[in-house]
Amino acid sequence: MDSEKKQNVYKSIMLVVVSVIITFIITTLFMYQKNENNDNTKYVIAPSGESSIGSYITSIRKVIDKYYLGEIDETKLKDGAITGYVDALGDEYSEYITKEDYETFSTSIMGNYVGIGIYMSVYKDTDEIVVVAPIKGSPAEKSGLLSGDIIVKVDGTPYAGADELEIAAAKIKGEAGTTVDLEIKRNEDIMNFTITREKVVMNPVTSEVLDGNIGYIQVTSFDEDCSIDFLEKYKELEEKNIKALIIDIRNNGGGIVQEALDIADYIVPKGKTLMITVNKTEKEETVYSKENPTIKVPVVMLVNENSASASEILAGALMDNECAKIVGAKTYGKGVIQEVLKLLDGSALKLTTEEYFTPNRSKINKVGIEPNEVVELPEGVKTSYNIDRDKDTQLKKAIEILK
Repeated sequence: MDSEKKQNVYKSIMLVVVSVIITFIITTLFMYQKNENNDNTKYVIAPSGESSIGSYITSIRKVIDKYYLGEIDETKLKDGAITGYVDALGDEYSEYITKEDYETFSTSIMGNYVGIGIYMSVYKDTDEIVVVAPIKGSPAEKSGLLSGDIIVKVDGTPYAGADELEIAAAKIKGEAGTTVDLEIKRNEDIMNFTITREKVVMNPVTSEVLDGNIGYIQVTSFDEDCSIDFLEKYKELEEKNIKALIIDIRNNGGGIVQEALDIADYIVPKGKTLMITVNKTEKEETVYSKENPTIKVPVVMLVNENSASASEILAGALMDNECAKIVGAKTYGKGVIQEVLKLLDGSALKLTTEEYFTPNRSKINKVGIEPNEVVELPEGVKTSYNIDRDKDTQLKKAIEILK
């Protein structure tokens, strides 16, 4: 009797084990549907979730090779796979740059490229892509694009949000002599522009003398060598006997970090902390000013909700070292740094590799910088893009402080 009970228990255990094995096998199968009615379903073996991504893709490729009817573009498959892989990190600033796009990417940060000649950003509140400013003498300026214009569509395709900003920018760039169609929203009007691309020399630094012998320098992007241009513009103002300086980085979405640090070095005393960075292994590095100040007049810096990344590094360095008053609206809050890693086939990965903090160790990412003087624009004025000087309360406050 005991022997019979033991056999029954043994049979029950074996039944459970067999059921588990069958269930495991079924759940590790990749199901291929032959038709929409789920009839004649075929199953093909694919790796389990614990296998490497390379093995999984190899297995999927075998399924594609066996069943897929259409033509296969190897380059598109590779680029698509890597793009999706990097996008799945969930980091809005990290991306895969194809070999074809890398040349455009690298030339644009070096200060010249083929396109229509606009600086672009994103309205943080509405997620709209906006023209920060057309570059002087560019096709965009000649066609009538204005600061504050909203880019709705590029060649008929709608774009919006920070995650689509660079995609839209890449679509706007192209070969010299070709055209791009833009649908623009200006106030409540929808306008269409067809603009011919050409080689554009970017000019992110402009200057002038305001009433009261106050120098004014606007930096719209931290492109390569813009710190050198900044210093040249300042020396020109110095020769005109300015007694104070306003640096306007409103709507400046960032650029090359070192350019912002070099500008800070013109103002912050030698040996002072400019920035603190922390990497993946929590290794901390401190960047110090290396030179004695070149700019010794009182400085006010203008910022707003679209001042981001390298702009916030510069603002934080000047604020915490008490080398400038910061005026305007709270900044964007992009406190992470990306590094471009070139791959052997000519493509590249742009990855977030460090978080930075101000000299006083204030966090920037997702927080932003609160100005010394918070000044709102007048009611009815959406942003400082293309704002009339008589309505620019932030600029007026800066002048008031310096006077």
